[in-house]
Amino acid sequence: MFLKTVDETEATGRIAELYAAQKAQSGFVMSATRCWTARPDLLPIYQEFADKIRTGFSLSPRDWRLITFVAAKQVPSTYCSHVYGKQLLADLGSKEAVIAVRCNFASARLSERDVEMLRYAETIASDASRVTAKDIERLRAVGFTDVQICDIALCAAFRCFVARFFDAVGAGPEPTFIDADADFRKAMTVGRAI
Repeated sequence: MFLKTVDETEATGRIAELYAAQKAQSGFVMSATRCWTARPDLLPIYQEFADKIRTGFSLSPRDWRLITFVAAKQVPSTYCSHVYGKQLLADLGSKEAVIAVRCNFASARLSERDVEMLRYAETIASDASRVTAKDIERLRAVGFTDVQICDIALCAAFRCFVARFFDAVGAGPEPTFIDADADFRKAMTVGRAI
């Protein structure tokens, strides 16, 4: 971390509560959480906003992970790629399948629905000004509702915002997210080296 943040031993009030909740869930406090405490007033606000986006998300947790993973490549965010690449192992069944999505999701044996969702997410993350009404029509044609399309856009744009902030303040992947397999690590390292 490049900036001074609130250490677990110094945390009080709402920050201490949020740290304790994450530690109870994950076994540690992620640097993605700690980095918001460079401005201590922001962590509670960020956490509430992030929780609202996640709990109201109209698609599956797998969809969230896929969208985030594809957006992270465009940022490019090594941190988010390692975290979500690791999480996608259970969804996709193998490291090879995760790497295939990383390399080219259109040829990674995903459904047409998934490919359209990820094509939209990729466009948002790389240059949202390129999105057209035809992109939305393609999403509707494979069964997405307008609320779901909104959530794809929100998930991809949210990842761009937070991933850029994480890199800007020096947050990086915790050891638990860094795979022992050198090829997998290399495929997940899309931005800053680890």
